[in-house]
Amino acid sequence: MNFIDLPKLRNAEYLQYVKDFSGIIALNNPATLQIDAKLSAFNARISELENLYKKALANEKTQELLLLDERRDNAVIGINYYLLSQSYHFESTRKENAQLLLDSISLYGSSIARLNYQAETATLNNLIRDWENKPELADAISYFQLSGWVAELKNANELFNTKYLSRTQEYGDASPETIKSKREEVNAAYYALRDRIDALHLLVETPPSPYATVINQLNALTDQYNVLLVNRKDTAAPENGARNEM
Repeated sequence: MNFIDLPKLRNAEYLQYVKDFSGIIALNNPATLQIDAKLSAFNARISELENLYKKALANEKTQELLLLDERRDNAVIGINYYLLSQSYHFESTRKENAQLLLDSISLYGSSIARLNYQAETATLNNLIRDWENKPELADAISYFQLSGWVAELKNANELFNTKYLSRTQEYGDASPETIKSKREEVNAAYYALRDRIDALHLLVETPPSPYATVINQLNALTDQYNVLLVNRKDTAAPENGARNEM
């Protein structure tokens, strides 16, 4: 069966993948395939993960984080698009200053807004520090009168980090069980189920194998998510990790 790097899936993507994986198997008569026990164990772990995920989404701080993350994303994207437009200006000074600032952004990758929460916070801190402390960049910011945009970006990023740390502390105080540890349990049940299907398929002596259809369907599902991961890698900086949206 095709491989997928499960840790690279974001929480929402991961949950949808394992639910789809289970759903496909359920449509292929798992009792007849002698995999119903492994499927039941897998579904139990999925249900537990989904409950944790829903609790996290319902958390007030999570909703505030989503809004603050969107706010800082809008700020950095807005600055970037403005500078892109100025890089086509007919005045050479405007073009040069715009390119100078665009180059300072590109040092941190092609899509800062796609970074995971912690990576984006650190990246924006470094970028803003460059703009404030490097004279040629500070002059370019002043030239375009972008200090208001930069202040908005800095404020949103600092508020996000404060709220993120507060929520992390709250989660730690509330329960030692985390979404990460629950995902590991789901992973174990997933691999147990996947490996049983593969093993039973290999033991079939007379083709066609009754497992061929479900394996083909599961591989088609996995391929779709692998394409998603490849596309994300192509549009993000090389050092990016999966964006943790929880």
